[in-house]
Amino acid sequence: MNGKKILLGGEWRAAAESFTVRAPYSGETLAEVFSADARENEEAVAIAEEAALEMRELSRFELARGLRRIADGIERRQGEFAATIARESAKPIKTAIGEVMRGIATFAWAAGEAERFAGEIVPVDTIATGRGKTAHTRRVPRGVVYGITPFNFPLNLVGHKVAPALAAGNSIIVKPSPRTPLTALLLGEVFLESGLPKTALQIVPTDTKHLEPIYSDERVKMISFTGSADVGWQIKSKAQKKFVTLELGGNAPVIVDQSADFNRSLRQTVTGAFAYSGQVCISVQRVYVHERLFDRWTERFVELAGGLKKGDPLDETVELSVMIDEAAAARVSGWINEAHENGAQVLGGGGRQGAMLDATVLTGTTPEMRVVSEEVFGPVAVVEKFSDFAEAVYLANNTKYGLQAGVFTNDLRNMHFAADNLDYGGVVINDVPTFRVDNMPYGGTKDSGFGREGIRYAMEEMSELRLIVVNS
Repeated sequence: MNGKKILLGGEWRAAAESFTVRAPYSGETLAEVFSADARENEEAVAIAEEAALEMRELSRFELARGLRRIADGIERRQGEFAATIARESAKPIKTAIGEVMRGIATFAWAAGEAERFAGEIVPVDTIATGRGKTAHTRRVPRGVVYGITPFNFPLNLVGHKVAPALAAGNSIIVKPSPRTPLTALLLGEVFLESGLPKTALQIVPTDTKHLEPIYSDERVKMISFTGSADVGWQIKSKAQKKFVTLELGGNAPVIVDQSADFNRSLRQTVTGAFAYSGQVCISVQRVYVHERLFDRWTERFVELAGGLKKGDPLDETVELSVMIDEAAAARVSGWINEAHENGAQVLGGGGRQGAMLDATVLTGTTPEMRVVSEEVFGPVAVVEKFSDFAEAVYLANNTKYGLQAGVFTNDLRNMHFAADNLDYGGVVINDVPTFRVDNMPYGGTKDSGFGREGIRYAMEEMSELRLIVVNS
């Protein structure tokens, strides 16, 4: 088979197994990709263990230089990256270009953090027994990191594993989504030109049936997972003594109070709900609008959602393309129909043609409906009214998830109330929860995750704190 090789041991290699990657929009075969079996995964871990020792010896200067070269390499090939993302994930090309820009920034930030990632002085002479002693902390790499990434951000969510792992002096093995491995493998090409140890990053697609030994392998010190809540918590239960970070899903709320900027809240919420067909873990799913604005705001929201241009993700004017596959679209369509049958009103959208699902707006829902209580992960927004801001915050909190929430308000009291009372990892004022800059701490409460990403914060997760006391 003339397949796409994997990056194993610093070389492009064929592997024992393979799978087919198809374009969600056209259905064309993009590549046959080799896939590691149990033996090859074992080899990858052994190589990573040796690479971790080599990475520990590098200076901050060498780490930073390598990461900047990766950022530069992505920038030189940004058109190729964007086209690859659009083809294999059906992400509209202008959104894919935005992801590439974020990917460049992620590695550039990691370079800067690598230069200043250090501990602190601990004043131990604050009591008599500390007299004559000095103390400081340092951050020590964990060693081998195993990263598992989803399909929806095939460059930047891989980057959020790779960049901080390398910046903190670790080696890392990445298992990309079998839906979108080509972008990750392209990143592997750029990495090999960075000057960092060639075995410090391995891109090793593999079937999930081969992962059980990884979870129990003591050489793997950390697992960093981004994906669904069900799978993430299963991994944590299997990982035993390993350090685990989980970036999971959500059903992100937006609150629009009566003082909000009407037009801005509309524009941002339409984008936040329907960009990449809602296949974003912080996509806007639940919208609570003050009763004085509700009718006018909702009418305009439905109109804007219905006006999104649908089609080929490679068309620069397209705003909404197919979902990752027809099964995903059918699942979401089923949830919409289920809500409608139980009393919800479909204000706009609701249609499906294969994997293409219309931008859909619902109202008259109940908290038990899956379009409210679960993560839809599709182009669906639920819009409901409220009369009191505290009630809106209660409704927003009435979920098992807690990744990010958005609030549109120009009332300072409501801003503070939201910041104090919304049970989320991030609260975004006057923008949607979909807002993310890649150096900020990112992660959730409740079922939405465990630990934090965002370059420096991920580096802290990917390192151990060590205390050094010197008696002079």
